[in-house]
Amino acid sequence: MNGADTAWIIVATALVLFMTLPGLALFYGGLVRGRNVLSVFMHCFAIACLMSVLWLVAGYTIAFGGEGAYWGGMDKAFLTGVDADTLAGTIPEVLFFAFQMTFAIITPALIVGAYVERISFAFVLVFSGAWMLLVYAPVVHWIWGGGFLADMGVVDFAGGIVVHETAGLAAVLLAVVLGPRKTKHTPPHQPGMVFIGAGMLWVGWFGFNGGSALAADGSAAMAITVTHLSAATASLTWALWEKIKFGRASLVSMVTGSIAGLASITPAAGSVGPVEALIIGGVAGILCQEAVVLIRDRLKLDDSLDVFAVHGVGGIFGTIMIAVFGGATWAAQLSGLAIVGVFTVVVTLVLIYVIKIFIPIRVDLETETNGLDLAVHGERAYELNS
Repeated sequence: MNGADTAWIIVATALVLFMTLPGLALFYGGLVRGRNVLSVFMHCFAIACLMSVLWLVAGYTIAFGGEGAYWGGMDKAFLTGVDADTLAGTIPEVLFFAFQMTFAIITPALIVGAYVERISFAFVLVFSGAWMLLVYAPVVHWIWGGGFLADMGVVDFAGGIVVHETAGLAAVLLAVVLGPRKTKHTPPHQPGMVFIGAGMLWVGWFGFNGGSALAADGSAAMAITVTHLSAATASLTWALWEKIKFGRASLVSMVTGSIAGLASITPAAGSVGPVEALIIGGVAGILCQEAVVLIRDRLKLDDSLDVFAVHGVGGIFGTIMIAVFGGATWAAQLSGLAIVGVFTVVVTLVLIYVIKIFIPIRVDLETETNGLDLAVHGERAYELNS
């Protein structure tokens, strides 16, 4: 065991959890109507709790439990055979379990942004749990657990495919099945909350990408550096592009640009340097903004908080850029994206339609109009005129 590596991954684990609680919750919560902010908090918090338990029960062993090409097996269910002295590389395996658990938390939590303000809470829990076990965990095994995509040479340092492509595709599918919100043109109720959440996500992303080196070394330091530069550049280009098109740049849009830059650098953070990070972030700020316009305005899909346009498109773009800069082959990267994309779409759709047979997917019109906070959870943070 290496003490420095262990100490860094302990910190990184806390940082990645901090991304969901409270970072993502605040970021998403500020974007919805005031009468739905607590429901967004509830979704993020409940997903964090449920995924933690399911990761122990079966998620970790599916992802990292064996050497099969497609499935990790059940040998490490409930962390069987793992104790404080068991190692994964240079760190305790129980710490590796915890670090990866925070990824299993934030990935289904990202999907929350697609269905806010109109989905039933029971459906959120059942879908999120099933999706993590049957979509996320197998894809983790294929790429990070020594599965067949790793053997093909697919490179995904911290989750462009594993996290952002899968969550983005699931988000847009849920948006299609749910249909649009009745009040989707209501502006964000608290831009300041969005800013605070985005700042927390940015800081937490140092653990997300830097921790994925699984060591306290130069690779982790470079990953943190390129992560920061990509986020900064994407924020600037997003704001500049908005200024050119509309004559002003908003705070909400600029911080959304930072998330686009962070998502785009994630798969490439172990393969590129600072100059490449500037290029990735610079393009991402414009590319993801145009994806928002395409999905929201032209295709009329109510992916409420632009999960696919920012995370899905960003993650896919960053994955391709690894091939552009020579860190992997085009064949491997495109094949990985295609295989995971098809798998995610098929399994996600099956889960949605099977679960909705037993659990209503959408709240009734009165509940949606009055807000989920009071109707579903019996409490509210803001008056109903917000």
